[in-house]
Amino acid sequence: MKKFLFSALVLLVATIGVTNAQPVADNEKIPVDVRRTTLVVRDIEKSLPLYRDGLGLKVVYDQLIGGGKDKDGKVTPPTIRLVLLRANDQFIGAIGLMQRLNQPMVPPVTEFKRPNAGGMIMVINAKDLEERWPKIKALPNIKVDTEPYRIEYPGPNNTVIPVLFSSVFDNDGNFIEINKLLGTAAGATATAATPEKK
Repeated sequence: MKKFLFSALVLLVATIGVTNAQPVADNEKIPVDVRRTTLVVRDIEKSLPLYRDGLGLKVVYDQLIGGGKDKDGKVTPPTIRLVLLRANDQFIGAIGLMQRLNQPMVPPVTEFKRPNAGGMIMVINAKDLEERWPKIKALPNIKVDTEPYRIEYPGPNNTVIPVLFSSVFDNDGNFIEINKLLGTAAGATATAATPEKK
């Protein structure tokens, strides 16, 4: 019985594939990391709930920048507020929210469109997407684009990469995919691939 349970556990682990963040092999490393994506936003207080409360990212930096004194000694106000949030890594994959305080407030987004050339798509992986989605959906200052549903991307060697896909627009109209990877991430070393459906 124990042998059967152990074999079943090995099979389960083998079929899950790589869905966790992990560094590449040492012989594949380069001296460059993608540290952070910073979004320039209209109002940080309206942007924060999605990333902090909905996605559960941790605020690790929240500072006013650019203040001081001019050449005459007059105090000048800060020109920027910058908030940095992270998920599971202290060095890579952070999100920045930057608000320019010395510029007029940009009018709210009135039309939400999926991005074209020059636009941006941010992809978030949420292992608990099914449980997290109701909270995200109820947040203020976002617009739901797509409720969670399963899609399959083509993979190598006649395999597929299954994903539970959802998407929202944030307060500034940025298109954010919030997905749950169900198979092996593209570019990751898989222990077992998901056969393509016929």
